[in-house]
Amino acid sequence: MWLWFGLTVGLLFVEIATTELVAVWFAVAALILGIIAAFVPSLSVVWQVAIFAALSVALVLATRPLVKKLMKRNKNRETNLDLVLNHTAVVVETICNDMEKGAVKINGLIWNARSENGENIEKDDLVTVKAIRGNKAIVVKNEKVEEKTK
Repeated sequence: MWLWFGLTVGLLFVEIATTELVAVWFAVAALILGIIAAFVPSLSVVWQVAIFAALSVALVLATRPLVKKLMKRNKNRETNLDLVLNHTAVVVETICNDMEKGAVKINGLIWNARSENGENIEKDDLVTVKAIRGNKAIVVKNEKVEEKTK
C-alpha cells in the first residue's frame, strides 16, 4: 500500500518536471491502486501490478487525447503583448522623451509611453503602439486624416 502512495508522489514530481502529461496518468493509477491495496490487503503483488497496468492504459486511452486537445486550444490564445501591439491608444499624459514622461491608455489600461521617433505627442492625441520595452509602450502619432474639399 505505501509503495503505491510513494509511487504516486514520485510520479507527480516527474509530471511537474516534464509538464508533458506523461506521468500524471500513472500517478492516478498508483493512487487508485494504493486505495485498493488499503482495503484489500490480501491482494497479491502480481494482481497489484496487473491492476496498475490496466488502470494506467485505461486512463491514458480515455483522457489523454481530450486533455491534449484542450491544451492545444489554450496555446492559440492571444498574449497580453498581442492585445497591445499595433493597437490605437489615447495619450493621457503628454509624451516627452527628453523629460522621460508620458502615458497612454490602451484597452482600458494606462501604460508609461515614449515616442518612437522622439517627437512630443500631446494629450488626447491618438497613437499606435509599435513596441513594448520594459514597462513602456513605444508609440507613433497617428496621421490625421483631413477631408479635402476641392
